[in-house]
Amino acid sequence: MSLKDKILEASAKYPKPEGVSFQYGTAGFRMKSTLLDSVVFRVGLLAVLRSKKHGGRTIGLMITASHNPPDDNGIKLVDPMGEMLEASWEAHATAFANAPSDKAVFEIYEKLLADLKIKPDTPANVIYARDTRASGSRLVAALVSALEATETKYTDFKLLTTPQLHYLVRCINTKGTPYEYGEPTEQGYYKKLAAAFVKLMRGRYCHGLVTVDCANGVGGPKLAELIKHMPPPSEGVEIKVVNDDVVRPDTLNYQCGADFVKTQQRAPPSSKAAPLERCASFDGDADRIVYYYLDSNGTFKLLDGDRIATLAALFVGDLARTAGLGQDLRIGVVQTAYANGASTEYIEKHLKLPVVCTNTGVKHLHHAAVKFDVGVYFEANGHGTVVFSETALKTIETHEPQSPAQQAALSDLLAVTELINQAVGDAISDLLLVEVILAHKNWGPQEWDLTYVDHPSRLVRIEVPDRNMFKAYDAERKLESPKGLQEQIEAMVGKYKSGRSFARASGTEDAVRVYAEAATRGEADDLAAKIAGLVKQYGTVGRI
Repeated sequence: MSLKDKILEASAKYPKPEGVSFQYGTAGFRMKSTLLDSVVFRVGLLAVLRSKKHGGRTIGLMITASHNPPDDNGIKLVDPMGEMLEASWEAHATAFANAPSDKAVFEIYEKLLADLKIKPDTPANVIYARDTRASGSRLVAALVSALEATETKYTDFKLLTTPQLHYLVRCINTKGTPYEYGEPTEQGYYKKLAAAFVKLMRGRYCHGLVTVDCANGVGGPKLAELIKHMPPPSEGVEIKVVNDDVVRPDTLNYQCGADFVKTQQRAPPSSKAAPLERCASFDGDADRIVYYYLDSNGTFKLLDGDRIATLAALFVGDLARTAGLGQDLRIGVVQTAYANGASTEYIEKHLKLPVVCTNTGVKHLHHAAVKFDVGVYFEANGHGTVVFSETALKTIETHEPQSPAQQAALSDLLAVTELINQAVGDAISDLLLVEVILAHKNWGPQEWDLTYVDHPSRLVRIEVPDRNMFKAYDAERKLESPKGLQEQIEAMVGKYKSGRSFARASGTEDAVRVYAEAATRGEADDLAAKIAGLVKQYGTVGRI
């Protein structure tokens, strides 16, 4: 049977649903799982082409819908260095997903081979994994159909967190090179993080336990597995894992997890944490983390991605200076418009580090971060990491320390490069980094929280008929359409002390998110509600 016949026959099992339009967004494809069979099959074909284009290097595919409800699912591609799919290929993914027939699917496959000058005979290699959603195994079957139709070599890594798959892709593709990233196995991931954690703790330990809410997702069993590789709590940190029920899929992200805590501004109802105890929440696929605690009055305090970014920047900056590399390493912080204005002021004025604002979406932050020697990037939702350039790694490795203090700081800096998952934001890796920094500073959550005072803020989600009506510019801080809306937003913001607000279309669903800051909590809530009202008004069908 010819390749064409194999693809046509396999594609016929997964017809495109009628009347549905697909778009590859920041998080790949993500929607109700019942609509995804054809999409997953076709993304499999795209992964094959991507691998061939890269001379047979391994491409990753992750089946997950992260913080979405249990009935949703999604799929995204992972490029050879463990990064997100190159932006120019997103249009190819969208074209494949919207092809109206099996014949059209094969025509796109052939056209991409020709247009992108891909050698058809180059062998392709793909690895994939999924989160704990009930629909995952069904979607894997659609993916395998595409890989087998194209005679692609593939490996099923079963259940993994999204960052673990990114790690594996990078490890496989760098094995045997000077940039070898680690052992390309799940166990290798745990060993690497645990070893770096031990190096950084060196006689220190964390005060009290940290309770980690795993959103009843894949992060629960994976964090439990990591703990087996860690030193005893007396020599490191005591981690208490909660919300780790992966047996009942309907509990995933339900009243728990990073997205719940961030958007609701409260602890999960199941939380039993006492005042001043450190708590953290992962999202459903463990690529986001936020911290929080109750103060001595029982008031909820959120320590989100902005807080983690400032903590990481403070620590890395201090280590670089102590190691004698303060002038040699360009350290910068990358944020989005969602970052609290107080965090930006703290980084620029107190830490004296440059801040770059980019469009929302980890691919935009990552792209800006790699322009620094050391780039710290976090979205306020808790998705982020620290990236070290090849130049920075060489500088750290070859620098001759002039004192024992410089030697210790250099050793710690090198261990940070091992502890951080530089491929992508990773809740497990970021958890360990935060715990290390708090141990070094001898801080609890309250001391961390007191580094600066957040401006009161509110984030509101509004469903709209068509998210594509809302076109943004200036790193998504302003809207160019619908016409007239931006002027209305600015007029409204001007009525509030320390007011700041913007509206941004979601990358994955027909919704617009409104963010507002003001001098008081009441004013922030009121401003967000007013801007949400404007968005609803302008978002009505036909009003542009």
